[in-house]
Amino acid sequence: MHEHPVRAGLKLRCVSCGEGKLFRAYLKFHDECPACGQDFSVADTADGPAFFVGSLAMILFAPFYFILPMLDIALPLKLLAWLVLLSAMGGFCLALLPRFKAVLFNLQVRNRAEEAKWSSTGTHGKPPRGWRH
Repeated sequence: MHEHPVRAGLKLRCVSCGEGKLFRAYLKFHDECPACGQDFSVADTADGPAFFVGSLAMILFAPFYFILPMLDIALPLKLLAWLVLLSAMGGFCLALLPRFKAVLFNLQVRNRAEEAKWSSTGTHGKPPRGWRH
């Protein structure tokens, strides 16, 4: 049974069977799926999840970081607000990172993504109809 890569990733499960857990620890993949034996070394998400989570956090939290210095409140309250905001942003990122990593990993496995092989450029089939060089 193949599960949708995004759905399986959000559940932190293997895309091949939908049952096995992807991670043995926080952001550390198992070597293979404990349920179906899918090899987890076939894909590497690199920095993709951190980029997407960081970008999302920036979009959501940046307005508060611009507004907070302009508030007319006492300095201790302003410092407390900075601390709360920073903690919320950190928690947000730490909570989303495994799910984004799992989704990107499952998309790579499902689509058999691999590194580019420049030596094979142009050998992947016929050009589309009407294509001219």
